[in-house]
Amino acid sequence: MTSPAYPDNASPQLSAGPRPAPGPAADEGLSRRLRALACTAPLHDLDVRKANLAGEYTVYAMAEVALAAIDLVTLNMDFDTGADHDQIVARLLPRVGAQAPGRPVAEHERVARWVLENLINVGSVDRGFRAVYGTFNPDGVYVRRDYDFKLIEEVPGYGGTVYLRATDEAVNVLVGALDTDVTSAQIAAEVKLEVLISRGRLADAQLAAEQARYRTVQYAETLRRTLEATRRNVRAVDWLHTVPDMIAEALDHVADRYRHENAILTNIRKARDEAEDPEHKRRAAELVDIVKDCIRRHTQLQSRLLEAGPLFRAEQDRQAFAPPTAHAGLDLYGQLLAPLLPLPVEQSTRATDAFFAHGTGLRTPTSVRVGDLVDMLLTPPLEREHLGAEMPEPDLIATPDDSRFSDEQLARAMTLLDLEHDAPRRLSGLLAEARRTGDTDLPYLVALLAVHAASPPVGTAYRQGERRLLFAVDDGAELDDPEFGGADLIVGTALLDAVGMAADRKEIS
Repeated sequence: MTSPAYPDNASPQLSAGPRPAPGPAADEGLSRRLRALACTAPLHDLDVRKANLAGEYTVYAMAEVALAAIDLVTLNMDFDTGADHDQIVARLLPRVGAQAPGRPVAEHERVARWVLENLINVGSVDRGFRAVYGTFNPDGVYVRRDYDFKLIEEVPGYGGTVYLRATDEAVNVLVGALDTDVTSAQIAAEVKLEVLISRGRLADAQLAAEQARYRTVQYAETLRRTLEATRRNVRAVDWLHTVPDMIAEALDHVADRYRHENAILTNIRKARDEAEDPEHKRRAAELVDIVKDCIRRHTQLQSRLLEAGPLFRAEQDRQAFAPPTAHAGLDLYGQLLAPLLPLPVEQSTRATDAFFAHGTGLRTPTSVRVGDLVDMLLTPPLEREHLGAEMPEPDLIATPDDSRFSDEQLARAMTLLDLEHDAPRRLSGLLAEARRTGDTDLPYLVALLAVHAASPPVGTAYRQGERRLLFAVDDGAELDDPEFGGADLIVGTALLDAVGMAADRKEIS
């Protein structure tokens, strides 16, 4: 019999040997079991930390209360809403009170709330749990990984309410599995349920029925998270392949399960009516209620699946064609500086004072503390030099000029585009003339300026007092050029109304 090897203190001889797991499949199975064990750690931790509570709470089985809380939250949450916090606490009180019947009700309520808040993990930043487990990468090197999970999370509801919802990890704690395929697990659970009922083992059949109901809740939770992600951002969900396949598979699954559960319900009722043992009758009646609840949840899931396609199309239209938020831009040069520069100081200060008074916003008043005031009054003043402190010599570094085009090239391009006294020209002719200069970069600069002139800033140039403006118009002609493609723009120069600009400035002043 060999002793187990621990990765933290393994010797070089052990680390150089064969992998502890025979292949990646076995190692993945070990990782799944480690994550399953990590999900139950917060429940065991409750019994460890109950000694820190002020009072005698050792009589309470906190892990048992936690499992009951997860069960209540799972069964009381609906597709759109979750379980109510106070209602879960109220339903936990009988179980907590049964553990310590002689204790006051206020203590029972405190225990129930303490357990529920620890399942939510109220004290943490993201209200989640983290476990560290080890696995092996393809090279056989031991790697530690973080596993983040939640058991019960708070979700916002309508009207500012907050609901509780059990996560997949919490449901897996209830059924004793982790990361199991929901569809296959539920089919297996219901087949097992049918076999147990046919053999008359109603006690085991009730456990199988409860596990099947948990899987139904988990399936609906998967669809709900997909629809919520679609409402936030339709591009974050794969509606081309993944979601349509999941919806089609889920609809087939619901149809099969509906027929299967009705057949199971018929067998349970038959077993209930033919049973002579009162215990069998009671368990059969409980099974009837559980399977009825499964049928109700499947019916609700089917209606949500049928609404998923129209919801996606509606969200796609809403998010794709929503009008962009309009922001009124402010041109400081054209609207404030240019009209005020020709004015005297006594006239311009009135406009600048009004502008900056409204533009700076609110100012929080400073509050003086007595301790700071006493220190400030009792501290002797420091002697200052007449000319003040010596200013450090700045270390200036010239910024390198990394622009592609030089000032000379810009001047030549503007000369080509100076069409104030000429008729508008085609971009193809301007490019040919630029190539004749022998400068290989000049055609690119001419094309760049022409494309920029296709949407000229007329308002800005008008407010800033520009006399002329370069413009480009697309009349549908295609550009025939060896280097550039697109439209053969008509480029010209427009003269702006200088008289109108002067009148506008006079009105502003």
